[in-house]
Amino acid sequence: MTADVQCIFHLKTQATMKVFWCYVLAVSILGAVGAEWNTNDYMKREHSLVRPYQGSGMTIPHWDFMGSTVVTNNYIRLTPDLQSKQGALWNSVPCNVRNWELQVHFKVHGKGRELFGDGFAIWYAKDRMQTGPVFGNKDYFQGLAIILDTYSNHNGPHNHQHPYISAMVNNGTLHYDHDRDGTHTQLDGCEAKFRNFEHDTHIAIRYERDTLTVSTDIANKAAWKECLTVKGIQLPTGYYFGITATTGDLSDNHDIMSIRLFELDLPDDPKDDEDRSNILPSAAFFESPRDHVDDPKPSSLSGVKIFLLMLVGALALIACVVIGIMFYQKHQENSRKRLY
Repeated sequence: MTADVQCIFHLKTQATMKVFWCYVLAVSILGAVGAEWNTNDYMKREHSLVRPYQGSGMTIPHWDFMGSTVVTNNYIRLTPDLQSKQGALWNSVPCNVRNWELQVHFKVHGKGRELFGDGFAIWYAKDRMQTGPVFGNKDYFQGLAIILDTYSNHNGPHNHQHPYISAMVNNGTLHYDHDRDGTHTQLDGCEAKFRNFEHDTHIAIRYERDTLTVSTDIANKAAWKECLTVKGIQLPTGYYFGITATTGDLSDNHDIMSIRLFELDLPDDPKDDEDRSNILPSAAFFESPRDHVDDPKPSSLSGVKIFLLMLVGALALIACVVIGIMFYQKHQENSRKRLY
C-alpha cells in the first residue's frame, strides 16, 4: 500500500469514526429525553381517546356521547355546521389523578367567514351528560371550564376579539353570563384564531401544583404557545372530563380528533398525598363577579319619543290645515259681502 493510499484510508477512517460517535451521542441524547418523558408523564388510557374510537357496536370504551354528536373513522363531530345543535362527549371514568395534563386535538371549521359560532368547552366537572346553556353543558356547574368561544355577543365591555379562550372555575354558585361572553367570571383568557385551518390545531390544559396553564398549538409549528397561567387553583379529584359544543343562529363544525390525559409524576410535591375528594373547586385570585347591569334599550325608548314627536307633528299639521280652511272660508265670506 502506497503512502498516498494509506493517507486516504486513514482520513476516511477518521471521518467514519466521527460520524459514528456523533450518531451515538445523538441517540444517547434522544434516549435520555425519551426516558425522562416516559418517567414523568404517563398517558392514562381510561381518560384518553384515540383512533380507532369505537369498540364493539356503536360504543366507545370509557366514553359516552349525546346530542348531535356523530362518530366517524377520523373524528368525532360534536355539532355539524347547522343552526341550533348541541353535542357532548364525556369520559365515564372519574379522574383521581392529582397533577395532570390534558391534550386535545380539535378542528373548528365552517362555511362562515365573518359570522360563526358558538364554540365549544372542555370540562373537568362533577356532573356529566347534562345539557344546558353553557356551550351545551349545565349552568352553575362545579369544576373547571376551558371555553373556546367563537361568537362575540357585542353586549358587554370587551377588550378582545374572537375566537377567544378563557378559563372559569365554579363551585356551583356562579352563573355563566353568556350575554357578556363570560367576562364577569373568567380567570384569564387570550385571543386565539383557531378556525378554518388545514393543519392540525391543539390545546393543552396543564394542572400542576395548583397552577393552571393553558397552551395552544395552532400555528403549525409543533410547539406550545402559552395562553394563560393562573396560580392558586384547587380542584377536587374524582371529577369527569368532557367536551361539549353548541351552535345557535350561527354555526360551525366542532370536531375532536383525539384526547390524551397524562399523569404528571411530581415526587417532590408536598401536597401529593392530600385528600382532595371532598373539597370544592376554588381559585385564590378569582375576581369577584361584577354586577350584571342590563344594557339600556335605546331602540324602544327612541321609538316612543319618535312616535310622540310624529303625533305632535301630525296634530300641528291638522291644526294648521283647519285654521287655513277657516281663514279661507272667512276671507271668501267677506268678499261676497263687499259685492252686495
